[in-house]
Amino acid sequence: MRSKRPRPTSPDQVRITREGGTAVIEHADPSVRAVNLSVGAALGTMTDAEVLDLFNGLLEAQAEHAASLDPTLTEIPLGRPQIEYRERSDQWVPRGEVLRCHIEDEDDRPVVLVDDAKLDLEAFGRMLLTFSGFGMRIAFVDEEDVNDEPEIVVREPEDKEGR
Repeated sequence: MRSKRPRPTSPDQVRITREGGTAVIEHADPSVRAVNLSVGAALGTMTDAEVLDLFNGLLEAQAEHAASLDPTLTEIPLGRPQIEYRERSDQWVPRGEVLRCHIEDEDDRPVVLVDDAKLDLEAFGRMLLTFSGFGMRIAFVDEEDVNDEPEIVVREPEDKEGR
């Protein structure tokens, strides 16, 4: 089961330990994921209450920022690059929030084609990490229909032989 995102909390709901300049914040509820909060040298002089105030403030700032974002997703127009290679991070990154791609295999290994780029699972996974903390939906369509938005019906799948 996927762990829950941390929310602002009180001192009686967390345990804070220190590892160098990093505060490890573990929630009493094991279904809430632990957080490694990088504070730096100042952590040595901070109380647990100050660390928790910093952490809660960060979570509140993230929530405010998320609420201010336009929920409209950007799909790059046909013929324009959907991904770009960044030398600094040595990886591919999406230019929008929607990707049209094809799955192929090379030597019995999956390869994902985005535009003219051929990404193995490691490169594709690194690209997905740019959206770490987000969710995604994947729709599998015939390769000829990848540019069209499919009709989606929510239901249990029909029982098909051979699958």
